[in-house]
Amino acid sequence: MAALARCRTLIQLLRPQTSIIDVGCRSQDVLHSVIYKRAQCARHAFFGVKRQYSSDVKSGDDLIVKYLDGDDSGIVVFGINRSKAKNAISKNLVKMMSEAIQSVKKNNKVRTVILCSMVPGIFCAGADLKERAKMHQSEVGPFVAKARTLIMELGNLPMPTIAAIDGAALGGGLEMALACDIRVAATSAKMGLVETKLAIIPGAGGTQRLPRTVGVSVAKELIFAARVLDGVEAKRLGLVNHAVEQNESGDAAYLQALYLAREFNPQVDLATGLAIEEACYAQVIPTKDRLEGLAAFKEKRLPRYKGE
Repeated sequence: MAALARCRTLIQLLRPQTSIIDVGCRSQDVLHSVIYKRAQCARHAFFGVKRQYSSDVKSGDDLIVKYLDGDDSGIVVFGINRSKAKNAISKNLVKMMSEAIQSVKKNNKVRTVILCSMVPGIFCAGADLKERAKMHQSEVGPFVAKARTLIMELGNLPMPTIAAIDGAALGGGLEMALACDIRVAATSAKMGLVETKLAIIPGAGGTQRLPRTVGVSVAKELIFAARVLDGVEAKRLGLVNHAVEQNESGDAAYLQALYLAREFNPQVDLATGLAIEEACYAQVIPTKDRLEGLAAFKEKRLPRYKGE
């Protein structure tokens, strides 16, 4: 425990200090205003594509992956793009998202990932039930397992992940959002684990991640009732970090997510993070507990740690 406490202190010392900490409230407001305006410019660069699917996006592109550049270099946007199916989770979407996740996972230049929708008014309606109905019973289990693995991989990405919920996030859609580190929602968005209405239960981590986010008792109530919340109620319960008024473009949550990503980017980079890890690991090498752990493993018994 002492080593962990020293590690936390070391992390604070190595984290670069920004002017937000040092300047007064007025300067903070100016800085935040600048970040917000720059986020608006980046929004136009990305969502300019969003409004022109028919000409700019090939048919069948269920996921649009955009690596932002310029001042936003290091931010990657995953845009779900299944307008006819309300962004429902299909075999192809699972495949494309898995590939995208593996790609950014290996890219040490990626600093933040934003998961959003390219379809106005919807984040993700959950599993593609029309596709599911055509599956043989023997196919359902493996598909659910792949979707669960996908969401787990999303949750295990080493860089911060932000879900921008500008529309309905139901069932598996909310489970994807719950796997992200941070959730931002429009006040008009609708969220809920609604599986009990279909005589099933959340099957991609919802029963585990929701109680860890809002508490066990509240999570039970929401799941048992298949209740759907708007952004305001979701913020009150702690399901989302921010609830923002929707704008005319329908991308207010994405804009707020981009604003947050811009704040995250100047913080600890990968090289510094690896240096921190190395320094922390060095502190545990001389401990008695480390030797006890090795001895217990060799002797096939439970270790008896003393915090030394």
